[in-house]
Amino acid sequence: MMAMNRAGYLAGYLKRPALAALTLTAAACGAFGPDREPPKMPSPAHYAVEAQPAQLPLADGVAQRLDTGTRPFPKWWTMYQSDALNALVDEGLAKSPSLAAAQSTLKAAREGLRSQIGQNMLPSVDVGFSPTRQRALGLPMLSRQTFIYNVFAAEVQTSYTFDFFGAAVLADRALARQIQQQAYQLESTRRALAANIVVATINAASLQEQVTATEQLVALGEHRASQTADRYRLGSVSYDDMLAAEQDAANAAATLPALRAQAAAVRHAQAVLLGRTPDQAPEPLTLDALHLPDRMPVSVPSDLLHQRPDILAAEAAVRATADAAGAATASLFPSLTLSAAYGRGGFDWSTFTSPAGAIWSVGASLTQPLFHGGALVARKHQYEAMNIRALILLSCRQRRIERGSAQPAPRRGRGVLHAARYRVAIPAGRYPVLCDADGRTAVSERECSVRSRARGAACRYGRIVRVHG
Repeated sequence: MMAMNRAGYLAGYLKRPALAALTLTAAACGAFGPDREPPKMPSPAHYAVEAQPAQLPLADGVAQRLDTGTRPFPKWWTMYQSDALNALVDEGLAKSPSLAAAQSTLKAAREGLRSQIGQNMLPSVDVGFSPTRQRALGLPMLSRQTFIYNVFAAEVQTSYTFDFFGAAVLADRALARQIQQQAYQLESTRRALAANIVVATINAASLQEQVTATEQLVALGEHRASQTADRYRLGSVSYDDMLAAEQDAANAAATLPALRAQAAAVRHAQAVLLGRTPDQAPEPLTLDALHLPDRMPVSVPSDLLHQRPDILAAEAAVRATADAAGAATASLFPSLTLSAAYGRGGFDWSTFTSPAGAIWSVGASLTQPLFHGGALVARKHQYEAMNIRALILLSCRQRRIERGSAQPAPRRGRGVLHAARYRVAIPAGRYPVLCDADGRTAVSERECSVRSRARGAACRYGRIVRVHG
């Protein structure tokens, strides 16, 4: 009974310093290093001087409605209502070597964090067994010069370093923040890849239809030049009219090689984004297969800053550098390491297995850094400077997003289709691309419509990307 009371008293006696050490560590984690929270930015009610309208003017048959305050849609490319486009984006995300490499890097970083936490926060326990047989020199006063003997030793060793000032906790937390930053950067890379695939698909569709329309223009121009030449031989038109018709046909044909090369380059880039070889590039989609979304989620500035992965990565970088600076500061203070070992040993097997072969050791080590050539202080200043740099980058990124997230793109996108349609309605004498032939006028109108629809889709795409990050 007395032994049990003594054991309880000893446990209570040891609990107090353990609780005090835990409290000191928790307090030190928040006391050392710069402020972990990024500065608060002003959150305006809307992006422009005036509030945006709830509905945009009609463009390409779609009157786009802005849903202010709605959270962005993760798979925003599905808003184009094209199964072929969705399949291309899914293929690119699944086969991208850049994403695979980034995912492997992130996995390796997480395993490194687990390794560091296990090394810093938990005690280390090792077991060793070393039987040896050796021939060694004897003492000078003995007759034998050498002796042959055996040594059997088995030992369990353990050690633990008390983190009174939170150096290990802050170092682990800084590494965790860095991994969080890498995760946000991976998500930003994934969204950027999806955006590049979408814009490459739109450009490929636009250029393919422009090539088709230009080929029709060239055929009509050559046909018109042939008719004008026949009329010149009959004397119904002048020689200048014949030369002008031939020049128009030559000018239209001269635009085809560059347009085809541009279309081939876009398809090449699209194949690379999809993880294919250029000879396996997908067939271009038609613009009719892409439908502009009729509803657009628009986040308020305060919500947008906490939805974009690049902003979240910048905030994680601020916290990581602050924790690293705190760990560097805590490393200037003393640390206590306790170690213990227990085992058996002997010069023969009988001694090794008997109670007389028990061996043990207990020790403590208190270390206070005094002079390291200024390395510890320099490391502290290094992380503090990195924290200031991260704060500046975060502030610049936040201000750039607040100034230009949503206001310029819609005005350009919603009027481009109307401008193109008004342009093709101008009489032939005022519009040099159009001619008196009804067929060529229709082809010219289609070419202008293709370009304007592609620009409209690209403008809507730019707005979606800015909102969704």
